[in-house]
Amino acid sequence: MLTAIIDYESGNLHSAEKAFQRMAREVDGGEVVVTSDADVVARADRLVLPGDGAFPACAEELRGHRGIYEAMVEAVEQNGRPFLGICVGMQLMATTGHEYRDTPGLGWVQGDVVKITPSDSALKVPHMGWNNLVIDHDHTIFDGITSGDHCYFVHSYHFRVNDPSERLAHVEYGGDVTAVIGRDTMVGMQFHPEKSQDIGLRMIGNFLTWAP
Repeated sequence: MLTAIIDYESGNLHSAEKAFQRMAREVDGGEVVVTSDADVVARADRLVLPGDGAFPACAEELRGHRGIYEAMVEAVEQNGRPFLGICVGMQLMATTGHEYRDTPGLGWVQGDVVKITPSDSALKVPHMGWNNLVIDHDHTIFDGITSGDHCYFVHSYHFRVNDPSERLAHVEYGGDVTAVIGRDTMVGMQFHPEKSQDIGLRMIGNFLTWAP
């Protein structure tokens, strides 16, 4: 069993690599590698797409790594490989991102990535720090997780999902802010699981043993 964390030059992947490798050992989840090799992406059993920074820059970098991009799309769309998007990697699953300019996403989960606009002007953007999950729909990714468990967020934009059944969890921040999305063999987390202590590690372990 091989999990590939896709390196397309969007952020420091060291902490994510260590967290996934730790949980792979704990749950017998196989090998975890960080890779920019399209052949490794193509043969991986699970794929993880991280992302830090602005939506347009991440989308451009991902599509610019053409061998990786095509291998990832084929693995997910045609071969049904389990996929996890993290932070901007989750946002890239959307139809369109609206950060700086309208930018097409992967279109795997219909919806738009829009700026967070809290109803309370005292709440600052970016949404930064710990916040409590509200679980909207059961999913394997939440095994051992309950509403009220908290995760670590750093973001100014969030995923406004068209189909409510595909928003698996949210947090309250002057209104609903999407935290977890998913459908079929795909799931995405707005927060950083590798920075979310025991709760984030448990979700990583759940992904590594998920058999959709």
